[in-house]
Amino acid sequence: MPKGTIGVTTNNIFPVIKKFLYSDHEIFLRELVSNAIDATQKLKTLQGAGEFKGSTEDLKVNIAVDKEAGTLTVSDSGIGMTAEEIDKYINQIAFSGAEEFLEKYKDNANAIIGHFGLGFYSAFMVAKKVEIRTLSWQEGAKAVHWSCDGSPEFEMEDCDKAERGTDIILTLDDDEKEFLETARIEGLLKKYCRFLPVPIIFGKEQEWKDGKYQDTDKDKVINDVEPLWSRMPADLKDEDYLKFYHAIEPMQDDPLFWIHLNVDYPFTLTGILYFPKIKNNLDIRKDRIQLYCNQVYVTDSVEGVVPDWLMLLQGVIDSPDIPLNVSRSYLQSDRAVKKISTYITKKVAARLEEIAKNQPEEFEKKWNDIKIFIEYGMLSDEKFCDSGLKFALLENTDGKYFKIEDYRKLIEGEQKDKDGNLICLYATDKEGQYAYIKAATDKGYDVLLMNGELDVPFVSMLEQKLDKENSGASREQNRASSSSAEAQPTEAVGNMRFVRVDSDVLDNLIRKEGENKPQFTMEQQELAQTLFKSQIPPVEKAEFMVTFAAMSPEDQPVVITQSEYMRRMKDMARFQPGMSFYGEMPDMYSLVLNTKHPLIQKVVEQAEQSLAAELKPVDEEITATQNVVKAIRDLDKDNKGVPEDKKQELENNQKQLEELRHKKEGIITAYGAGESRVHQLIDIALLSNRMLKGEGLERFLKRSVGLLK
Repeated sequence: MPKGTIGVTTNNIFPVIKKFLYSDHEIFLRELVSNAIDATQKLKTLQGAGEFKGSTEDLKVNIAVDKEAGTLTVSDSGIGMTAEEIDKYINQIAFSGAEEFLEKYKDNANAIIGHFGLGFYSAFMVAKKVEIRTLSWQEGAKAVHWSCDGSPEFEMEDCDKAERGTDIILTLDDDEKEFLETARIEGLLKKYCRFLPVPIIFGKEQEWKDGKYQDTDKDKVINDVEPLWSRMPADLKDEDYLKFYHAIEPMQDDPLFWIHLNVDYPFTLTGILYFPKIKNNLDIRKDRIQLYCNQVYVTDSVEGVVPDWLMLLQGVIDSPDIPLNVSRSYLQSDRAVKKISTYITKKVAARLEEIAKNQPEEFEKKWNDIKIFIEYGMLSDEKFCDSGLKFALLENTDGKYFKIEDYRKLIEGEQKDKDGNLICLYATDKEGQYAYIKAATDKGYDVLLMNGELDVPFVSMLEQKLDKENSGASREQNRASSSSAEAQPTEAVGNMRFVRVDSDVLDNLIRKEGENKPQFTMEQQELAQTLFKSQIPPVEKAEFMVTFAAMSPEDQPVVITQSEYMRRMKDMARFQPGMSFYGEMPDMYSLVLNTKHPLIQKVVEQAEQSLAAELKPVDEEITATQNVVKAIRDLDKDNKGVPEDKKQELENNQKQLEELRHKKEGIITAYGAGESRVHQLIDIALLSNRMLKGEGLERFLKRSVGLLK
């Protein structure tokens, strides 16, 4: 019996293999089956070249487990090997040196196989003994038996084997007995070998008989030898794509769209990517897309191949240009992989643009399902964003959809402010902001509905993008004007701004020429501010200021608004950790009094009349004290400060002034406490914004009943 030592430059390579590949030890099955597939495919190649005259109709790979013997066998009917080929391909492993090998690949387990073609030797991760029984396709070849117990020594001898091909027999280690379990092996075969191009047989099909499942005579084929992505799109129907989707994603709703990838230059790539129905919560899983290499499953961690924002897609990608068994870090640095990533992005953008153009009604129907995906992509990828501006849709509160440029044209007649800015009004809650929406639409304005999870950063991104476009348009207009002696001055292209419909009163949101000023005097405004602010009930994490606006008498008497800037900053804090301090700040609201509303005018006038006698002496004292303070400050002629002998007098009068103002506020507050109309007006405004709760709501209801008596 011939014996020998495997040609390696370290005394024992197998412990190294076990140590550095242990975390991925299940891939041994993929490697052995892949080798078996290669052997069968090579036989087809020889047949095509006219060298092999036999039949290749019944080529297959068989996997079998024998629990009693503790063995797992992978058999193929491929080209087989001669003794010389075993010596060349199995016995000679050329390493540059153990030290260099360990140092270079100590943190990169997958690259050991990928770089050195050690697929066969992955068997030693799980086996204490590996045997090869093989018969070459070559005429007159003798069958060979090779065995190795995990040391560099091997044994090789002739054996009896009637059928062409190779059997790899693994006697499993005691701590690897899981690979003798039928369910475990079937799961691995479906994971790694589901779409290999040669039938893979594992056991027999079963049927229910005599109260239990029993084997039939029919082989159980694990794989689909001609997966959908390897076929031409022209040969496929929608039902084919849907059937394949449900095979790889069982228990899922039908996908929205799909993209069939098929490119052969400058790299080879096939695959099918599906747009699943995406929920409103941004659930980005990392295992939605499976990566294959010549139909051999590689990984479902495709971060290096597919940009993060495309991880929302589902499906498969197959490319022989991606090295098998490479680690994720290697994927990210590989040039071919970067090209593939760029290609997929372009293909997705092109497909979406095609659907939006050729099937606009279908695209609109599915917009809300893919909106979060497209917005995420536009926020994440500059190039995709440029494409997305052509097909992304805006929805208004009437349920109508518009491309961005079409919407700009729709509103530019009515919603341009005095500075030429185009104001896009939007709501985030159609029901909760109904009063604000109606006020806007009654005035002829259009209101968008922006209630998506990513709409806040998306709106900010749109403003920046569209501002850049407008700036470029302005420059082009200026150049065109200056190039013509008779050219007329061109109108400046204004910016496009998005403001929430409840962030201010309408006249302030879209300011026109000759805007109305509040109808109250400064004294009336001061009185009204104290009167209303003092009666606003506590609202958790909220602060209010009282402002005035001369709205229509038919508008609400009191409305609550929230600054667009501050609210947007607080919303952005959810997406950008560096802005978290905004999230800690209280919400800032304005309680806006409509100075043209008869009820507000009546409340303020009656307060003036009721408090006139009580406030008059206080106001007179305030005026007198203010005059003293002003006179003392006027003594500072050269900005060196008031004279020393006047500092104490100034301090005393300033303190007195503060006390008088506090006294005045106390008088107005006490009056307001008994004014049910003030409370009712405030509570109605709070209620319309869903901010009146608990005890405050109970008081409002009781007061409302009382007012009906």
